[in-house]
Amino acid sequence: MSTLEIRSLRKSFGGLLATADVSFSVPEHSLTALIGPNGAGKTTLFNLITNLFPVDSGTVTFDGTALGGLSSSAIAKLGVIRTFQTARVFPGMTVLENVLAGRHRLLPHGLAAQLAWLPSALRAERALANRALQLLDLVGLADQAQSPATQLPMGAQKLLEVIRALMAQPRLLLLDEPAAGLNDTETAELAALLRAIQACGVTIVVVEHNMSLVMGIADQIVVLEAGRLIAAGPPADIQRDPRVIAAYLGEEAA
Repeated sequence: MSTLEIRSLRKSFGGLLATADVSFSVPEHSLTALIGPNGAGKTTLFNLITNLFPVDSGTVTFDGTALGGLSSSAIAKLGVIRTFQTARVFPGMTVLENVLAGRHRLLPHGLAAQLAWLPSALRAERALANRALQLLDLVGLADQAQSPATQLPMGAQKLLEVIRALMAQPRLLLLDEPAAGLNDTETAELAALLRAIQACGVTIVVVEHNMSLVMGIADQIVVLEAGRLIAAGPPADIQRDPRVIAAYLGEEAA
């Protein structure tokens, strides 16, 4: 069963063709990696899925629901949550507050109950804070919970963004270069985190340049070049595909 269906997706910016009739499926509970050279259209594809850019033609369907025409907030309510290529933390907020922001829309109590300090609202807030601290502990950031988020190194901000997205209880998680800026230890922690998220039943699509990470965690890999899909399949097949070797991995890697 496919969670995400991309069919004949096309987008141009002026005379530049960003995506050209791209089609692929993302199986439920799978981890799909989207790779390709810089400018291949990977981030543009995420923007089309989440309707930050309207498509010129083609369709995006999530769990049977067409996403075309829906607002980004409506898409998020369906359970489609994304991160961005450049880490986006909220300035003026602590690390913990940034994580809690990911869960805000799912709070069971309204603003009035929170302002009135109702016991049920306070219990819900404490439970969420404990959950956020547990997630921060997974990536080694629990001791930075009360620090300003903007003071974290860029690699740590990327991990924070993944944790914040996870707090929103995604059904489909779109991660745009989550390993950018991470050292080897942080990358290994990210790989373990993504496997744990997938094991909980979340479908993941990740744009990534770290081939070691991609080959180690992906169930399937989709390869773009100049906005066109040139290959899709399991990692072992992608590594042997001559089109991928020529376009992205390079002859030396072959």
